[in-house]
Amino acid sequence: MIETGNTAAAKFDTGRAAEYAVQSRIALAGYDACHELAACLLAADLGPGRAARVLVAGAGGTAQEIIAAARLEPLWHFTAVDPSAPMLELAMTAVGEAGLAARTTPVLGEVGVLPAEAVYDAATLIGVLHHLPGLSAKQAIFEALAVRLKPGAPLILAGNRHVYASRPLFLAAWGERWRMHGASAEEIEAKLGKIRQGADPPASDQAVAEMLTQAGFEEPTLFFSSLFWGGWITHRRG
Repeated sequence: MIETGNTAAAKFDTGRAAEYAVQSRIALAGYDACHELAACLLAADLGPGRAARVLVAGAGGTAQEIIAAARLEPLWHFTAVDPSAPMLELAMTAVGEAGLAARTTPVLGEVGVLPAEAVYDAATLIGVLHHLPGLSAKQAIFEALAVRLKPGAPLILAGNRHVYASRPLFLAAWGERWRMHGASAEEIEAKLGKIRQGADPPASDQAVAEMLTQAGFEEPTLFFSSLFWGGWITHRRG
């Protein structure tokens, strides 16, 4: 996860970081499948067996983007960026346990701390966008990614979209998924309340597409959907 500003990044403190791997897989049905498909799309796009530099924005937590992609491509190197120290530490622990520490450079901070040079062959932004408050913060991270990607480079974007209250059946299904994993009625209401108040997803798929094209990317293609969650691939315009 990644956020703009110290206050936003503080949401992912030590306590929240510790439970992230379990909670994220309950909240997102198909968590591992989405990350595996993202890795497969990047490998297919870049061409298998080639060396590549991959920028992973919001790498904190499970580092699943890195682990899944590294399983396919032994010549890829990853720059893992996150402004939350506990989340980045958790990610690098997972990277180390997977034997990928030598292929991963951690960067504590936002994408904007990286040199503004088009040196990356691909990038991912997974589980991030709905945590960025307001349109300007969302637009800013797309623009920051665009200037650091080579022309034609792919970007994998995945996160929640739609105003939560606009999809009451999806919200109810979300609650049932928590119940399926043992949560009480009180726990479910607390979780849904936190979700409603603590995130700001884009209003629609079209809103996502408009932000990307304004930042210099091509029209995105949806490759994964799970309740509020969507996954897209796009490319930096040449």
